[in-house]
Amino acid sequence: MSANTITNKKVLMKGNFAIANAAVKAGCQCYFGYPITPQSEIGEFMSGKMQELGRAYVSAESELAAINMTIGACSTGVKAMSSSSSCAVSLMQEALSYATSDQLPVVLVSVMRGGPGLGNIYPSQGDYFQATKGGGNGDYHLIVLAPSTVQECADLTYKAFYLAQKYRNPTVLLADGLLGQMMEPVEFKPYPYPEIDNSDWVLSGAKNRSGRIIRSYAPLAEDQCVYLNKLYEKYKLIEQNETEWEEKNTQDCDILLVSFGSTSRNVNTAAKICREKGIKAGTFRPITLYPFPSVRLNELADKVKKIICVEVNMGQMINDVRLAVNGKVPVELINKPVGMPPSPEDIAIKIEELI
Repeated sequence: MSANTITNKKVLMKGNFAIANAAVKAGCQCYFGYPITPQSEIGEFMSGKMQELGRAYVSAESELAAINMTIGACSTGVKAMSSSSSCAVSLMQEALSYATSDQLPVVLVSVMRGGPGLGNIYPSQGDYFQATKGGGNGDYHLIVLAPSTVQECADLTYKAFYLAQKYRNPTVLLADGLLGQMMEPVEFKPYPYPEIDNSDWVLSGAKNRSGRIIRSYAPLAEDQCVYLNKLYEKYKLIEQNETEWEEKNTQDCDILLVSFGSTSRNVNTAAKICREKGIKAGTFRPITLYPFPSVRLNELADKVKKIICVEVNMGQMINDVRLAVNGKVPVELINKPVGMPPSPEDIAIKIEELI
């Protein structure tokens, strides 16, 4: 079945096409992008489907242009999205800081590749810091969602649009090159979230009402302090209401394996291998990388002897894990810098070495 077909039946589809399909079903009215491997199929799909539906598609002259076009569209109240990868997302950091301060519901899909610098096109999870800590200036947070399957690529794209609109906050779908390029069965159910009324802030023309301004600039320090405090009140609400994770076999585990994204698939299998060898291993997968599920991880740290992070980078999420655990138990790392995740067998061997 063609990737350009949206259906409620399960179809075999690349992760990139699943994201693009879901964005259309979520009501994305404007897409602005610039091609870069390994996410180029998203723009490829949008170039046909958006025009077919009478919606806006622009292949921008650069990533910088694409994200700023997305900001402009979001300020008018429409659902707008951009997609890119790693070194190109680096070019968007200033605009993401502005979008956060302007409280605009930008949706950005980031399909990670190797780095730093230009790196290479192999899968990686090296942009965890980029997404969760941000490269723009000032105190701000992006909402960050991390799928582990092609089905979740679709489901979390829906959620990204909803959360962006609900909290007026830029939201990142953080996948990796493996998920973007792999094919799995995926089902596109109707968009499951309510539409958010944005009529009180959008720039839609001032006929029959007073004018509005969207801006991030506060000329006085005390004004900026007040504004930042309000932003952080919003972040607290997001932490309370939207933190999401998946855990397996944590009721009796001695070893807790923490991973995110596609790597967690191999980690789940490694945990089964460990169980067969008499090692009580459980798994914990953050689905929201921001807000990070620190509270639940801290609770689990009271029950286990050791926590092991598995990442395809040099060790990034492990910093948030250590902060969450707060020294209760040792936290170790199993990692591979770039490429396919470590195999379940290799992970299981490393676990035995570490314990």
